[in-house]
Amino acid sequence: MAVFADFLVAFGGFCAALYCYLLSQRLKRFTALESGMGSAIAVLSAQVDDMTFALSNAKTASERSAAELGDQVQRAEAAASRIEVLLASLHDLPGTSPDAPDMLNERRVRFVRRRTERLVTGMTE
Repeated sequence: MAVFADFLVAFGGFCAALYCYLLSQRLKRFTALESGMGSAIAVLSAQVDDMTFALSNAKTASERSAAELGDQVQRAEAAASRIEVLLASLHDLPGTSPDAPDMLNERRVRFVRRRTERLVTGMTE
């Protein structure tokens, strides 16, 4: 019985050695840079680097676009406030309301006051 147990132990050791040898061969092929998984990992790593660079460029471009859009929104709000002032001043003109008499046919002298540049620029700021 002892000889049979020794034979089983030797056979188990031989199988373990063969299994380890096969695993080492597979691992060498797996990590080879010329072919196999090592090559795929190297390619994917390069693609990740390229995508990171493209993402940083896109982020910079979007931040720049957001800043320009903010500037345009501020300019539009300033223009809208100027238009509101102009529309409010149109209500002061004669003959603009439907119940007001038609004063355009009257021949009387009218004086036009012009604002100075200092006042106009002061209103827009």
